[in-house]
Formats: sequence, structure tokens, C-alpha cells
Amino acid sequence: MATGMAAAGSLARPALAATRWQFATPYQDTNFHTKNVRAFVEEIQKATNGELAIQLHTNQSLLPMPQIKRGVQSGQVQLGEILSSAYGNEDAFFEVDGIPLLAPSYEAAAKLQTLARPYIEARFQRSGLMTLYTVPWPPGGFYSNAPITSLDALKGSRFRTFNAMTNRFATLIQASPTLVQASEVPQAFATGVINGMVTSAATGVDTQAWDYCKVYTPVNFTYTNNLIFVSRRAFEALPAAQQAAVRDAATKAQARGLEMSRIAEKEAQDMLASRGIQVLAPSAALTEGLQKISATMTEEWVGRTGEDGKKLIDAYRAG
Repeated sequence: MATGMAAAGSLARPALAATRWQFATPYQDTNFHTKNVRAFVEEIQKATNGELAIQLHTNQSLLPMPQIKRGVQSGQVQLGEILSSAYGNEDAFFEVDGIPLLAPSYEAAAKLQTLARPYIEARFQRSGLMTLYTVPWPPGGFYSNAPITSLDALKGSRFRTFNAMTNRFATLIQASPTLVQASEVPQAFATGVINGMVTSAATGVDTQAWDYCKVYTPVNFTYTNNLIFVSRRAFEALPAAQQAAVRDAATKAQARGLEMSRIAEKEAQDMLASRGIQVLAPSAALTEGLQKISATMTEEWVGRTGEDGKKLIDAYRAG
């Protein structure tokens, strides 16, 4: 009887998840990228009836962004999200979407990313990783405490950078490049570590830019991509049906994320204005200066990436 009761009790308990993954992401829960990631996770768990359970760690709570790629490679976590251009020190090809004004619209950015994806996938594959989807940030603009009518206004500024491309940009405009992660921006402005930056309106809202800046100048600086990826070993260990569920959820997340990015651009810019930040259209002189910088940085990037980079830029411009 006791054996029968034990058996009945075991049947009554829910089955344990066959597989449990850890997912490290760098942004706040309020950020649209994080909301999209959470929907991606929920869709996978629903499609697999909970047999693939994913624990999401947001806001760098498990790993800081510079360590996320290595964390997935080493098996510390199975899934990761990064700003791909932040890994340009590993391979300059990851920086292509960080070239200012190379892709000055969502349509152009989508085209560039589609053409670049096979090259990026090949590089991730060599590291034991597999790309799942990408989502662009809303385009960047300048944050400052005085209007920026030309790039001359940024000379000598302590300019926040977050990847190799923004570092190079700061150098070319004769500013002082200062690496600061998004979560540290308010403190960096408050203490004078930085007094200018270029980033999206969404990041401005996340960091409550109205507490430290007075002016936002949207210039469609870049549409840098967040890249969501998985350990190839972990993915290939899944049953075929679960692999299909992950791929399907990734396809949906990419389309949903693009739409969320477009919405976030307008909502965030409106929020900045509503909180007292002046949103100023870029002057002709500022746009002209940015285009010259873009040409220089594109040429430099092709020089660093060789034949692959030349093929990509030629294909992009051919369209």
C-alpha cells in the first residue's frame, strides 16, 4: 500500500523541466529590448510545454555585458544578448553597424544587417556560438547642455563612448573619449566624467537624461544592433522539436523587435521633450560634418576588415 501511495504521489507531482537554460542580458526591465527578450523566452517555454525552461537575468545582474559572450562560450550561461559593435576588439567586422550615418534609416539599417549577417554568423560559429536574431536600437542623437550646431561644438568635450566606433568618432572630432556603460551614464554626467554623448532616445529615457542634460539633437547617428545568441552545443543537444521552437520564436522576436524599436524611437523622443529637454533638429553644418566623418570611418573599417568588408560595403552600396 505504501509503495502504491508513493507511486501515486510521484505521479501527482509536475514533471521537472528536462532542460534549464540561463540567459544573461545587459539592459533594464523597462527597455524595449528586454521586453522583447522576455516575450521570446515565454514563447519558447510555451511552445515546449515548459520542457525547455529559461531563467532570464536582466540589467547585468548575472554578467556585465563585456563578459556575456565569453560566458556563453564557456557554458556559464546558454543564451546571451550583446550590443554586437561593443565586441569590435575581437573582430572589427562586428562594428559595421557602428559606422556613423552609413545606414541612415531603419530601411537602410535592415538592408545592411541582412547583408552582414552571414559574415557575423560565420564568426560566431567559429566560437561555438549560433546567432538567433538581431534588433536595432533607435537611431542615436547627441546629448548636451548647450545646442550643437556643428561638430566644432564637441571639440575638447569629455565624450562618452561605448564601443570602438564611438571611441574613434570622439577622437576624430577632437573630443576626449571616455568609456561608460549605459547604467553608469547619470553618475558620469553628475560627476563631470563626461559632458556629452551620442546614443538613442531610448537610452536617454532609461537613464533619465532630463536629470543631467538640457538638449537632445537626433541625427540618425547609427542603428546599432543587439544580437541574441546561443551556445551551439546547448542548442544542438535539444530535441528537433525544441530546436524548431527556438528558431521560430527568434524569427518572431526579430520582426517584433524591429517594430518595438520604431515605436520606442518616437515614444522616447516625446518623453524627453515632455520632461523639459530641448529636441533640436540638426543643422546643415552638423549633418555635413557627420557625413565627412562617416566617409572616413567607412574607409578605415574596410581597411581593417579586408576582403569581407569590401564585399559587404560594395553589395550594400550597389542597391
